[in-house]
Amino acid sequence: MRRVYADYNATTPLDPQVLEAMLPYLREHFGNASSVHTFGREARAAIDDVRVRLAKLLGAQEGEIVFTGGGTEADNMALFGVVRARRKQGQHIITSSIEHHAILHGCQYLEKTGECEVTYLPVSRECLVDPADLRQAIRPDSVLVSIMSANNETGTIQPVRELAAICRERGVTFHTDAVQSFGKQPVCVDDWSADLLSIAAHKFYGPKGVGALYVRRGTKLDPLLFGGSHENERRAGTENVAAIVGMGSAAELATARIEEEQSRLFELTEKLGESITQRIRSAHRNGHARQRIGNTINFSFEGCEEEGLLLGLDLEGVAVSSGSACAVGSLEPSHVLKAMGLPHELARSAVRFSFGKSSTAEDVDYILKALKRVVERLRAFSTKS
Repeated sequence: MRRVYADYNATTPLDPQVLEAMLPYLREHFGNASSVHTFGREARAAIDDVRVRLAKLLGAQEGEIVFTGGGTEADNMALFGVVRARRKQGQHIITSSIEHHAILHGCQYLEKTGECEVTYLPVSRECLVDPADLRQAIRPDSVLVSIMSANNETGTIQPVRELAAICRERGVTFHTDAVQSFGKQPVCVDDWSADLLSIAAHKFYGPKGVGALYVRRGTKLDPLLFGGSHENERRAGTENVAAIVGMGSAAELATARIEEEQSRLFELTEKLGESITQRIRSAHRNGHARQRIGNTINFSFEGCEEEGLLLGLDLEGVAVSSGSACAVGSLEPSHVLKAMGLPHELARSAVRFSFGKSSTAEDVDYILKALKRVVERLRAFSTKS
């Protein structure tokens, strides 16, 4: 049986070149980067080199890059760090209703503890935040706005430049979760006017368990972790040198062919989308048709439950998801699709297809055939029941 991986937004395979770059730092160059001897200096030099290279890719300065344990930590650092550093200036933050749970659950915690008040901006049926809503929501006591650059479930790209410009005009710190964007669209912190920006290596063929937070010079940020002066006293803990080296390598490889690769993936997802629309009745596309990262497309299928769709496709050798991999096991429909205004039954029947560098036109054909069989089986069973 053919096996097709179409869940690249959940994670990506480690690029062989990235593994090769990491191996010396898992073997001979094992020193602690905070040690003053030769072993430590070798590790420190490797980290400093990646910091410079990653800063160049983001259009940042090397001192503005903080290495973290992944995208979730980077998001939490931005959220809690700004709220606690600026609590004397205000206790109001703004986010959107479609953010990753790394932001949403953090906001809910801050509300619960009384540390701040949160405004959740709505989105359109196409999964877009309206800049006019942000302008209206900002208050004199607003200290942070956090809006993701591209949604992980629908792929819809948000108007980050417009949103950030409003924040800059009003003197509010702006953070964007670029975990799904980096490596799939050009990311430049100055073009976006971002004060804070999160990325995670495993989304662009790097290792799991490592990420980074861009922190614009002058941005007030309290640390989350205490115990050492690592990362310029912003993130205590011995650095994972091999993973950081891997992230640097993966970042350069992923950004080298963005335009060409995303164009190819856009064509593949469009081919799948058009085929689904033509060959499977009562299928509904979710998210913006054009303003999206090229590798992602999302559909709901009437008369089907997402669990049946995912398990059925898995039995056919096709790996997909219904949304964020971080929400696996939840019986609730996607919060993103609910925020977009989808009826409960459509929000509970959604599948996200996300492609990557190994995806082919043959994969699309196989997915379509498998999907058609699964949907027909589920609808026939539903009708009998």
